[in-house]
Amino acid sequence: MKGANAARGEVLAELAGAPRRLCLTLGALAEIEAALGATGPEALSARMRALSARDLMAVLAALLRGGGDHLLADELAISGVQPKVAADAVAQAFVAAG
Repeated sequence: MKGANAARGEVLAELAGAPRRLCLTLGALAEIEAALGATGPEALSARMRALSARDLMAVLAALLRGGGDHLLADELAISGVQPKVAADAVAQAFVAAG
């Protein structure tokens, strides 16, 4: 896998035993808003402060799809990715999108 494109806001995170590209694209943002039932930046910001493990995995899946990794995004439930690892990856992606 090639490195992350920082200019595009991509990050690489070690997930399910391999480096995975995450990116907060407009499509990923729309998917996150829909998954969390948040409309607009203020509502999304409030929801992101108190995510359940299920919500966290939905956010991670959207970021993986944004980075082009549809396979892991679709199989997160059986991937064994731990919530702490997922939270760190999500945080990295949002910082990179800055």
